[in-house]
Amino acid sequence: MSSSKLFVDLTIAFRNLVQHRRRTLFLGAAIAAVTALLVLLNGLSTGVRETMIDTATTLSTGHVNVGGFYKVTAGQAAPVVTNYKKVLAVVQKTVPEMAFAVHRGRGWAKLVSDTGSLQAGITGIDIRSEPKFSSVLQLESGKLEDLAQPGTILLFDNQAEKLGVKVGDALTISAPTTRGTNNTIDVRIVAIAHSLGLLSTWNCFIPIESLRALYQINQDATGVIQIMLNRKDFDHIPAIAARLRQALDQAGYRIMEPDPRAFWMKFQSVSREDWTGQKLDVTNWEDEISFMTWTLKALEGISYVLIVILVAIIIIGIMNTMWIAIRERTREIGTLRAIGMHRREVLWMFLLESLMLGLLATIVGVLMGAAVAAGLNAAHVPVPTGLQFFLMSPHLHLAVHGSLMVRAIVIITFVTGAAAFYPSLKAARLRPVVAMSHFG
Repeated sequence: MSSSKLFVDLTIAFRNLVQHRRRTLFLGAAIAAVTALLVLLNGLSTGVRETMIDTATTLSTGHVNVGGFYKVTAGQAAPVVTNYKKVLAVVQKTVPEMAFAVHRGRGWAKLVSDTGSLQAGITGIDIRSEPKFSSVLQLESGKLEDLAQPGTILLFDNQAEKLGVKVGDALTISAPTTRGTNNTIDVRIVAIAHSLGLLSTWNCFIPIESLRALYQINQDATGVIQIMLNRKDFDHIPAIAARLRQALDQAGYRIMEPDPRAFWMKFQSVSREDWTGQKLDVTNWEDEISFMTWTLKALEGISYVLIVILVAIIIIGIMNTMWIAIRERTREIGTLRAIGMHRREVLWMFLLESLMLGLLATIVGVLMGAAVAAGLNAAHVPVPTGLQFFLMSPHLHLAVHGSLMVRAIVIITFVTGAAAFYPSLKAARLRPVVAMSHFG
């Protein structure tokens, strides 16, 4: 088909749409609305996923992790990586995609205040080497930089409420050491952060030196090396983890078999294994929060069902509208066939009108959806407390990327054309004599 012929066909299709402007506006508005809803649903799903990744990879995991267990005896395991600087050197050499890496201590302890107590995960960090930490947390009171001082702790508001404490109060932390004896340290609360959902209900932060003192481990030991990647490398995380696992094995480290569970879910199985010493465990962010990714899968499932319903509405609406258009234009079809237009040209004419309508309507729809998403993000719409528990954010966040918008345009335009194909085919098969009989 020549460019001049295509231009003529496009001009005719556009004029036909303008001529039947009421029907065009009605159907176009419906397609645009459905497209906007599709963009918002996908934006919500993507936003929740991104928020979950950002929050989880700040609070409890890297995109790729090198953790492991150290066993003094066959039946007693501790989440410790010995001589971590040598392990980090292997990581730096093996993972050129790494944006940065941090090391953190891991533990589980009892927090005791004057009025209450609770069991919580204890994470030891060096706040001065944590570039992302402050960007995710929202402090309610205190100063984050004070966490650099030894003997301090950061709690979340739900934990502070249970313990009945505020900034400046003292806590006692009690935990069994790697050798099975109990030890305690006293800490001072220097910051209280807003709860970020499920991960913040059982996690708190102390300087890593304080964690080492609690568990009586030396300066060369840590709990995990968390490797942070650039966003463009997220799709390669499994390959990076496999490559790192192989490099550590070649460097002489004993490596645990891949196990897609959080480290704390592996204690029982590791304790039953008959070995002592160090074994490293390479995991990714999905492994470490596998116990809560069901929320994301549930949201994606609901979005998928809603999208199917929306697409079905489009198909039914377009087919009904096309049947109406064909009945109204039967005499026109008969005239065109009588003056020599081929069946495929009639089919192409109706399909082109539908595709043009779909394209224009979906462009309007994605722009509407993107504008609504931007408005909701700017408004910082608060999320109910129950949803914060799973979404890990106090505000609603929708992520509408350019690729999502293009995909929505292509999908809905294709659906529009596909829905119009059968009615267009029936129109093309009308015999000129039958079509002309509708005159008068």
